[in-house]
Amino acid sequence: MKTGSMIRMLACGAMALAPAAATASTNFSALYVFGDSLVDGGNIAALTGGAVPDPGVGYFPGRFTNGLNYVDYISLAYRGDVTRPSLTGGNNFAFGGARIVSDITDPIPDLAPQIGAYVATRGPAADPNALYILNAGGNDVFALGRFAGGAPGELAPFGNPTSYVNALLDTYAGAVLTLSSLGARNILVTGIPNATTPFALELDALLQARFDGLALAPGTNFLRFSYIDFFNRVATNPAALGLPPLDTDTSCIEAGAQASGCFGYFSFDGVHPTAAVQRAVFNDMVRQFDFADVPEPESWALMLLGFGMAGAAIRRRPRVRVRFG
Repeated sequence: MKTGSMIRMLACGAMALAPAAATASTNFSALYVFGDSLVDGGNIAALTGGAVPDPGVGYFPGRFTNGLNYVDYISLAYRGDVTRPSLTGGNNFAFGGARIVSDITDPIPDLAPQIGAYVATRGPAADPNALYILNAGGNDVFALGRFAGGAPGELAPFGNPTSYVNALLDTYAGAVLTLSSLGARNILVTGIPNATTPFALELDALLQARFDGLALAPGTNFLRFSYIDFFNRVATNPAALGLPPLDTDTSCIEAGAQASGCFGYFSFDGVHPTAAVQRAVFNDMVRQFDFADVPEPESWALMLLGFGMAGAAIRRRPRVRVRFG
């Protein structure tokens, strides 16, 4: 997710793409997460022995920003703790670098393999009282952009953008249908989370049209969050989202502002939003979907202890080379 140019693009009337909001359950028995680095709860950290994302430059343990991400806040609101990576036994199956369309050039589990891992480890019947979140698409847009820039291998095994986009629509819609057919009754999906190229807005419109036509199992509560609408409002009225005016041209790391908590910056590293923006995403979901808000934890020490235990498990795993985004 880029910064300055993206925000300026989204400020141009993108609110028309926002789907109608639905209302969430008043309580969830569990939270399951699938997607990419925006919601990774520590899987890439587990794969790399804690080296990626690098805590030495200010990344929060296992997160691709300087604090919690929005699925952590949802988990805090409903379960009382943050999400844990599936590689250490948790319910967060997201991996930094994952795409919607499976990338055959690296070992990172993309969306369909993540759903497959959930079925393999949690059984063929989904929990109807749990919340299932799917957040992906940014790395697919990056791949399409690199293909347009002269890197044909980026879309392998697809030979052209049209076939890749068709596979993207089929895969994202198929993941939703699979969860619904397994018994999931609370499914939240996000739209394309960036607009680094002119076709990103068109791609999101195609995705929303595909979602409009889904024939889900009766009783499925299908929640749809529009990043494009959200980033439009970040650009035009950040105060309404609890944010100060944001620098969208320089990342927090570039400015060396990590010690300030990245106050006033949209992006932490030039790709991922800061923790403050992640919290604003959660707050917006609270408003749109009637989610429970996050109470102040009774003891942050307990949560930090949990991170320490996860860190110990991470350090025992071998390091491998991965891409992320």
